[in-house]
Amino acid sequence: MCKLYKLTISTIIIYSVGILIFTGCNRSQVLTGLDILENNHFEPLKGKRVGIICNHSSLNHKGTHIVDLIAGSGCCKVKAIFAPEHGFRGDISAGKAVEDSIDTRTRVRIYSLYGRIKKPTTDMLDSIDILIYDVQDVGARFYTYISTLKYAMESACENGIDFMVLDRPNPIRGDIIQGPILERGFESFVGSLNIPIRYGLTPGEIALYINKYHLDGKLNLIVVPMKGWKRNMWYDQTGLKFVKPSPNIPDIETATLYPGFCLFEGTNISEGRGTLSPFKTIGAPWINGDTLLISLSKKTIRGVAFQSVKFTPMSIEGMAEHPKYLGKTCGGIKIAVTDREAFDPIKSAIILLKEIRILYPNRFMWKENWIDKLYGSGELREAIDSGKPLSVLFDSWEKEIKEYRKKIKSCLLYK
Repeated sequence: MCKLYKLTISTIIIYSVGILIFTGCNRSQVLTGLDILENNHFEPLKGKRVGIICNHSSLNHKGTHIVDLIAGSGCCKVKAIFAPEHGFRGDISAGKAVEDSIDTRTRVRIYSLYGRIKKPTTDMLDSIDILIYDVQDVGARFYTYISTLKYAMESACENGIDFMVLDRPNPIRGDIIQGPILERGFESFVGSLNIPIRYGLTPGEIALYINKYHLDGKLNLIVVPMKGWKRNMWYDQTGLKFVKPSPNIPDIETATLYPGFCLFEGTNISEGRGTLSPFKTIGAPWINGDTLLISLSKKTIRGVAFQSVKFTPMSIEGMAEHPKYLGKTCGGIKIAVTDREAFDPIKSAIILLKEIRILYPNRFMWKENWIDKLYGSGELREAIDSGKPLSVLFDSWEKEIKEYRKKIKSCLLYK
């Protein structure tokens, strides 16, 4: 039987379930917020007009999509669907605008939140009583889904609409926090929150954080937590099927690399887009992979192995249609995570960036505005260009992370 718990940190209701039995469901399997809501027959939605922020990852444990589940429940009306970056079906390349469309099954309009408009407008919300967010994230600050979450929560608050988050796992664990805090003044759509790069929260917990620290608790926020998820879980330990959350995150290993190796987007080095191993493949036409490999062998980088490779980025529809160095042979390295418990993707990527900068000082270039947005300040670029020891940079994170852990304590839903 459902119980309602009111928390003091903000105006929220958290739905919790004791013992649940699903046919064919292993008892150790994590149940997402969508599973919990479905098990309770969508009770909080009865008689309401519903809007849903979702994509292809918004599935229950049987693989049925949230829109089909709610529209078919008969308890409410789905009035609008909202699509984040990569679109409703998750097959639009990174950075490419998403267009408005119509869901072919329900005939409900799909509004794009990744194009000219990134925040739901009053007109979009005019016929809605409650806005639901159910999107699988990857746990990295510059992954744009949490910016969509923040903007949508702001709009719901401004328009007096209830907001519900159906929680999902942080696929790269919820107890590991790494990297710098984004500095004020560097906010953008790839960094809208002053949190570390690897921030260690679930979507539901991020929503609690946003409501507390950005909306002063003014939003009527409803979080439906998972059952069975623990903070030290990797996604492949949840019993849930992995659905790639975006075209270039095809597996857990890539998701593990992404918080660090996405930083290469802020340089003139290929991050592997245009190959079938994005973020696992790093290089450029002017890099000698063997030389780089020798240089890296002199460094202590835990939990990872490197291999010299050559690759040619190609246009891949729905993944990378205009990658760096399209059609040009690049030299570089391929990365394999050998011990994900010991691996620090952000430190590893920065060490690699510095080595390439040292080896190729006349060829390496920053995309200055972009690298500062991704990192969250100009400190990375300035430290590497000046030759400052990386330990100074890394040590500066520790105090920030310690304070951040204190700050998020009241937002944590799981042990």
